[in-house]
Amino acid sequence: MNYYKVTMTQKGKRSQEVVKAKSKISAIRAAKQEFSGFNILKAEETTPDMGSQMGDILDGMKKSFQPKIDIGHKISSIRQIAVMTDAGISIHDSIEEVGRNTENPKLKTIYRTIGNDINAGKGIGDSIEPFKDDFGHVAIAMTNLGEKTGNIAGAYHKLADILESIRDNTKKFKKAIRTPLITLAAMAIAFTILIMVVVPKFKEMFEKFNADLPVPTQILLALEHVLNNYGLYVLAALGLMVFMLIHSYKNNQDFKYKIDKLLVHPKFYLIHKIIFFATMHKYTLVFGELVKSGIPVSEALDTAVDMVDNLYIKNKLLTVNANIARGISLSDAFEQTELFENMLLQMIRAGESSGQLDMMLEKVTGYYDSRFQDLIDNLAAYIEPIMLFFIAGLVLLMALGIFMPMWDLGKAVK
Repeated sequence: MNYYKVTMTQKGKRSQEVVKAKSKISAIRAAKQEFSGFNILKAEETTPDMGSQMGDILDGMKKSFQPKIDIGHKISSIRQIAVMTDAGISIHDSIEEVGRNTENPKLKTIYRTIGNDINAGKGIGDSIEPFKDDFGHVAIAMTNLGEKTGNIAGAYHKLADILESIRDNTKKFKKAIRTPLITLAAMAIAFTILIMVVVPKFKEMFEKFNADLPVPTQILLALEHVLNNYGLYVLAALGLMVFMLIHSYKNNQDFKYKIDKLLVHPKFYLIHKIIFFATMHKYTLVFGELVKSGIPVSEALDTAVDMVDNLYIKNKLLTVNANIARGISLSDAFEQTELFENMLLQMIRAGESSGQLDMMLEKVTGYYDSRFQDLIDNLAAYIEPIMLFFIAGLVLLMALGIFMPMWDLGKAVK
């Protein structure tokens, strides 16, 4: 969301109001609704005042603490709707039944609202549209497809399959990264305890030893002084810094773009490959399944790109639809993004020429999935050298910091 200074007039008097909106057009529309009777002259992007910034931070905190709908519950409920409608039960009754039986309270409320809207005469696509943030863009696209073709059951079975594939990959990545993170956290805690408990015991001895202390010992003593005297302040500062980084990443598009671009840079060992292959797998999976289901390529591209979280990659993929509108082929549009390997581009060209684009996209998706799975399966082997280097550095610093002055003390006694 951006802030816009809207200039308006009423009965010859000019006034200005700050409106929060996604775009200039949205700001003008919002101003017309909120300030009826005013003539809107122009809207200019502006910097929010301190009160608005604090309000955004508080809103972000509220959203962070709001529980999200578990993807497992979503998949289960969507699969149930597909089975029930496939058995001949009306979509309204299916949604009402699933809403009553689901365990998730937020999902229960959403399905109740959707059921009431359908009962009032709305289509299922229009009824689910307000909950785009909860269900995702692909759910809206598959719902609209099912409504157009009259095959909600088939569309929702395919939707559940897509969400299951995304969930399984996410779960596998979290499981693979859990052990290294726990090991690093344990080492950090152990090192902190040694600094705060063990080093002070030697500090008294070092103070009696009137000589220049080696650099490792000076580092240990400096860390001990900071942690024992300002430990809580350091912890609070770190927590605040992490919160501000996360808040800026979620709310500042320029900052998010820079971070996302940095994360997929080849210099970022291993991380850039994991993010790239996971993102491209999700994109090609959704795009291929939508094309296979009969959704036009242009609409499928728009829906698929909305599934991309990395802003740097997303901006590159957004050019595909624009280039297709100019008459460029899909394979050439993909080539201009510089995200696809030559082998994959040849496969997509072959699919376009033979009319089997959906089949070739399935193979492209399989390629990205295999690369991602290979990284996850061997993640421990890739991370192990980094962890060993990190642990060896901590142990070496502790050992040299404590024993080097003791060796000098032994020489002095002799």
